[in-house]
Amino acid sequence: MRYGADATIRHLLADTETWAVVGLSANTGRTAYSIADYLRRNGKRVVPVHPSAPTIAGERGYASLSDIPFPVDVVDVFVRSELAGPVVDEAVKIGAGSVWLQLGVRDEAAAARAEEAGLAVVMDTCPAMEAPRLGLSWSR
Repeated sequence: MRYGADATIRHLLADTETWAVVGLSANTGRTAYSIADYLRRNGKRVVPVHPSAPTIAGERGYASLSDIPFPVDVVDVFVRSELAGPVVDEAVKIGAGSVWLQLGVRDEAAAARAEEAGLAVVMDTCPAMEAPRLGLSWSR
């Protein structure tokens, strides 16, 4: 079940620029790759975060969030639920503005920690589902 108010989701989709996508690799068959492409096509800077630190669509990748040398608006989490907590904690540590846990990724305790630290949180949904649901004029 989706977690996050419509106003929060709309804000993250409409008013942010830099998205760090944790779990984004060069594997074009993975959902993270197609959603990262969707975000890019709709004006977002997408920064890959993966242990292999791949360069994707001309954007240098980083092995961890802590390695990114510039501010991140949204940390988009494409890891299994049991691995999401440490990623959320790292997002808090780097001062990210928000975390978005993708469809099927849930960690209530991590979401609470992020909110307590002042981050906006969206969980268990996907930008490609939410933009059309909220009537945003994003391209598919």
